[in-house]
Amino acid sequence: MTLQQEIVGNAMQMAVVNLHPGQTVYCEAGKFLFKTTNVTMETRLSGPSNNGGQQQIGGGAGMGGMLRQAMGTAMQVGQRMLAGESLAFQYFTAQGAQGGEGGTVGFAGVLPGEMRALELDGTRAWFAEKDAFVAAESTVEFGIAFQGGRTGMSGGEGFVLEKFTGHGTVIIAGAGNFIDLNPADFGGRIEVDTGCVVAFEEGIQYGVQRVGGLNRQGIMNAVFGGEGLSLATLEGNGRVILQSLTIESLANALKKAQGGDKQGPTGGLFSTHVG
Repeated sequence: MTLQQEIVGNAMQMAVVNLHPGQTVYCEAGKFLFKTTNVTMETRLSGPSNNGGQQQIGGGAGMGGMLRQAMGTAMQVGQRMLAGESLAFQYFTAQGAQGGEGGTVGFAGVLPGEMRALELDGTRAWFAEKDAFVAAESTVEFGIAFQGGRTGMSGGEGFVLEKFTGHGTVIIAGAGNFIDLNPADFGGRIEVDTGCVVAFEEGIQYGVQRVGGLNRQGIMNAVFGGEGLSLATLEGNGRVILQSLTIESLANALKKAQGGDKQGPTGGLFSTHVG
């Protein structure tokens, strides 16, 4: 059953989700705004399972099944903790008889910007930047994808990605305005600021490359260009969503407005922003 949702607002968008009786949606802790009284809220450490509902005891009943479930939950929590994600999910379920009146829940991101509803049909996963996830149907599974150490350490934001699989709707958020691109329309490859990648479909190859060589122009790009030493590369045929605002640029703008800009004329490589 497709999630009935509407994204409203302008500079700071929010998603208003209408649930059918018995339908469940979950969100990362801190993304919930409001709900109607006939929607129950439950906070759990476990993510959704393949059956579209809460995690069930797998592999048989008894202590063995309970132990396997506890170990699975601990692994999920450990992954999210290493990734810097919220440790818990909040689940919202509309009460009432089938065919009756459902309930409404509101969600929002944490930065001024856009939101987007992605529809998963089970054939392709979606990957998103850390903290992009807002909410999803219980039929969508949330996971963590760790990029290779070399790529991740070079790319900053690219080290840890959120991964969405299954069927149904997932809602993501980013900063500024979104633009949808397909690398296949630009010769098969695009290069972007590592902080501008919001999400991309499975099949897109994500990597990080150095900005220029170790020559005069490469040093000029790194020191004065504001991009540091690396750019993200996206290759293949599929949908890519980019954002016009990065968290680093927003933080630097706020510090500058408060008289605390430490970046100076060199920017980029010698930026001393507080992470």
